[in-house]
Amino acid sequence: MKTAIIGLPQVGKTSLFKILTGVARESRLGGTAVQVGMAQVPDRRLDKLAELFQPPKITHASVEYADMPALSKDALRDAGYVGSLRVGDAFLHVLRLFENDTVMHVEGSLDPERDWRSLELELILSDLEVVEKRLDRLEKDIKRMNDPRLAKERELLLLCKEALEAERPLRELEWDAEAEKMLRGFQFLSGKPMLLVLNLGEEQAGRLEAIEQEYKAKWLGEHKNLGIAAVCGSVEAEIAELPDEEAQQYLESYGLKRSGLERLIQASYALLGMMSFLTAGETEVRAWTIPQNSTAVKAAGAIHSDFEKKFIRAEVIHWEKLVGLGGYPQARQQGELRLEGKEYVVQDGDVLVIRHG
Repeated sequence: MKTAIIGLPQVGKTSLFKILTGVARESRLGGTAVQVGMAQVPDRRLDKLAELFQPPKITHASVEYADMPALSKDALRDAGYVGSLRVGDAFLHVLRLFENDTVMHVEGSLDPERDWRSLELELILSDLEVVEKRLDRLEKDIKRMNDPRLAKERELLLLCKEALEAERPLRELEWDAEAEKMLRGFQFLSGKPMLLVLNLGEEQAGRLEAIEQEYKAKWLGEHKNLGIAAVCGSVEAEIAELPDEEAQQYLESYGLKRSGLERLIQASYALLGMMSFLTAGETEVRAWTIPQNSTAVKAAGAIHSDFEKKFIRAEVIHWEKLVGLGGYPQARQQGELRLEGKEYVVQDGDVLVIRHG
């Protein structure tokens, strides 16, 4: 799963990417050269489990980010650039809220809502062009052959067209599994989940959480698959250079309990529709990434394909109960380590022990 970081020039996009990922590598997204890096998903549950089991290895879940070239109307008219955007699974759109007299905003003034809605409209128009071209082709194909799949595709695309013409992004439409599968190949830009990242100035850092809530109340409304996270790039850059204890004290000096980037990573992870289950023992404590609402057998497959093929049962306990009881033997004695079958829907924070053939 790859999250494409997008934004206008001079919004702090690349600086945030570097703080998020640390070491990056040159790669390509579609036909566009980009910087790609991984960020660990902060997870205090792993720390608590590690205190209990004392393993030599702790493995966090991770999110892959790609730093896209700066947005412009010319870039969004370039078929290669747009094609690269289609390859991403979600967008992280950095919006500038910080003032800086030495770094002018490309539009001449700060207006994050204008910047967000302007990009949203470009994504919608790009998708509308794709839909209209495909509908033209479908009309000809339907006249030549009586194929119910073509009629179904036409029906779905007409629903897309109606939404797009009303300037409604496709991420807000709900599809059943069949429709989702049929539309997946189009990789609609406005259908991808989007996290709006408000990049604040240092003087706004003390009000970071309040500002985030203010924009959520103003912008989110009934929008689906859209999230908002606020960060302060200059503060995060300072934190990245400090040892953990000093970093926490620095955060607290701004009245913050945790890093904005920590919340940003967790928000983008959730926006991708992902969650973590955990495994814990004396050799390793680990978070495993699976789609939300995954069954136990699919979770087993995330560990190893053989576990999925030869799945028998999963022993399941919530991580807090496991920590509170002091380990597996005590959990078994108390009847808290329960057996679940293939169809059990794994919950975020479950600790699993897979039984397999």
